[in-house]
Amino acid sequence: MTEHIKIEQQDGVLEIIFARPDKKNALTNDMYRAARAALESARHDKSIRAVLIGAEGNAFTAGNDLGDFANVSSGKGGEPQAGPFIQTIGQFEKPIVAAVPGIAVGVGTTMLLHCDLVYVADTAKLSAPFVNLALVPEAASSMLMPARIGYVKAFAAFALGESISGPEAVALGLANKALPLDEVLPAARSAAQTLAKKPAGALVATKKLMRDAETILARMKQESAIFGERLKSDEAREAFSAFAERRQPDFTKFTS
Repeated sequence: MTEHIKIEQQDGVLEIIFARPDKKNALTNDMYRAARAALESARHDKSIRAVLIGAEGNAFTAGNDLGDFANVSSGKGGEPQAGPFIQTIGQFEKPIVAAVPGIAVGVGTTMLLHCDLVYVADTAKLSAPFVNLALVPEAASSMLMPARIGYVKAFAAFALGESISGPEAVALGLANKALPLDEVLPAARSAAQTLAKKPAGALVATKKLMRDAETILARMKQESAIFGERLKSDEAREAFSAFAERRQPDFTKFTS
């Protein structure tokens, strides 16, 4: 476990809070493991009727810790834990509410596609710049994002790294409400508590009807295979080296 994930349970709601604000809540392998373990426990705990995912500070998450990615790319790291976490959240049957206080990068944005209610700060910025890191989208977002916001907007997010503001996220259907920062977590908590009082069986059945879990999992597996290949590519090594050296990467020396 890790001190960078805080778990609390009250009145039928399990809260999973990213607690690494000094690093903009960048997710490490240990954080993924802890969050996944909490979700797995909640799946089988009948007293938990809804889950809330939030964060300390003014960032939701800056995405995967690039140090972990760089280690895998160079052959020094262990197996990335983002994939197992993503699969768990993608198959989670109980309702999930997200509270997004600020930036949400990469998996910070794509995991929202698996949350049932999303509340964002009006100053939030959502982005999924996978191509900038010589990677590909994950969390079935290559399928879910175009379906949600349209192909050209999704491609601009993935390939150009264009961000989406809090109000724009609402307009595009990525979030329910954009609120002042100090109202985001209370709104999400209120929604989660409301869901916890609803008929649990009806909620689970409704969510299953609204999401094709088999198709989502199949796309996740397809993305994961390509993501793993890309993570060990020369382009990815250049991207991570450039980040560490605080310079612009040069991808022109590589062919497709």
